[in-house]
Amino acid sequence: MNQKMQVKTTQKTFVIDTNVLLHDPEAILKFARHQVVIPVAVLEELDKMKRLPNELGKNARETIRIMDSLKKVGKGDLHLGVLLENGAKIRIQLEILHETPYRFALTITDNRILLGAGYLKEQGEHVVFVSKDFAARLKAEAMGIEAQDYENLKYSYEGMASGVTQLQVKKEQVDLFYRDGEITIPDLKASHNAYFAMYSPENTPALGKYNAEKKCIQALVKTVPLWGIKPKNMEQRCAVDLLLNDEIQLAMLMGPAGTGKTLLALACGMRKVFDEGVYTKILISRPIVPLGRDIGYLPGTKEEKLFHWMQPIYDNLEYLCASTGGDSSDTLKWVLESKKIETEAVTYIRGRSLPKMYMIIDEAQNLTPHEVKTIISRAAEGTKVILAGDPTQIDNPYLDKDSNGLTFVMGKLGTHPLCGSIFLDKTERSPLAAMAAEVL
Repeated sequence: MNQKMQVKTTQKTFVIDTNVLLHDPEAILKFARHQVVIPVAVLEELDKMKRLPNELGKNARETIRIMDSLKKVGKGDLHLGVLLENGAKIRIQLEILHETPYRFALTITDNRILLGAGYLKEQGEHVVFVSKDFAARLKAEAMGIEAQDYENLKYSYEGMASGVTQLQVKKEQVDLFYRDGEITIPDLKASHNAYFAMYSPENTPALGKYNAEKKCIQALVKTVPLWGIKPKNMEQRCAVDLLLNDEIQLAMLMGPAGTGKTLLALACGMRKVFDEGVYTKILISRPIVPLGRDIGYLPGTKEEKLFHWMQPIYDNLEYLCASTGGDSSDTLKWVLESKKIETEAVTYIRGRSLPKMYMIIDEAQNLTPHEVKTIISRAAEGTKVILAGDPTQIDNPYLDKDSNGLTFVMGKLGTHPLCGSIFLDKTERSPLAAMAAEVL
């Protein structure tokens, strides 16, 4: 079943909040053998949002299309309920005026949705209110209504947040690894592109990456000059391997601020674009979530609007140019005038086809699973995509460390041969930043 809550055989009535459908337009189809109720207030909210030129508007339109098509794929009508092949019955609940002990303001949409759920509960139905809004779920529970988060498109962040796995081996095995560039460890079970640090009493740790096809641990790509910087710890060394390996087309970097995610991604991109010419351009994008509004409301051209939002990227770029030696201002000017670095808002990536590009999606934890899917699906032949972010620091009010796009993609694609991931946990920005990350 698609929902963890659907483990009992007794039929439940799931009342779906608007934010669930904006998170996953196909949510109404994922409650097999149960009743699904869409309050009319939800439809009104979707109707208001369908004109938005962003992911929310796209998902609102898609939800309305799906509901409109139900009468073609199921039996019945949306008033009494449309029965689907998976046993789910979907219906629209009109506004019901009835006596209620709750003094809720009816001008608030959430209150109207909850009062409708309360009415169904009074009629003897086993009601479950499904919402991404924690406050709305608390209000439902205060009314005595069972409330749950939407469990689809979620993976456990705690279960996947791991860096380099330590492996105790014999000295002879480490020697063979250094000689042959690979080693087979009997009975070792690992996913493709998992990283290992092989320890022996006599040797320093040997870093390797697991090849699931050959069932062996292989040496990492050789460290090359990265515009004046180099990895400072094992996790960063593995991150560089991910970023420089052209066979890995989707690299995912997780970790708190200051661990080097964006800097390493940009440095490796500079190496691949400017030094090796493997990719034609670096495309850098960040979701514009904390502003609370689209960049169209800000003055200036698109480039002028994006400049301040992309300032952390330019800071890293300036640092790399300074690290190469010589006149950093001349180097930075040359890089920017080359037109090989492009910044773009996530909103405007949809619809584009991006061949032979090195795409860096920063702060990816603020994207929904559907938004990340849209971005990755833009990658044409020869493009590499890097997702970087910290799932414990999310600004989107309807996402958490388990439901955000970065965690979802890592859970869904993390073991695929074309993909790789690494968790960076050591802050290298400065001793002060490291202290703040650990203590505060």
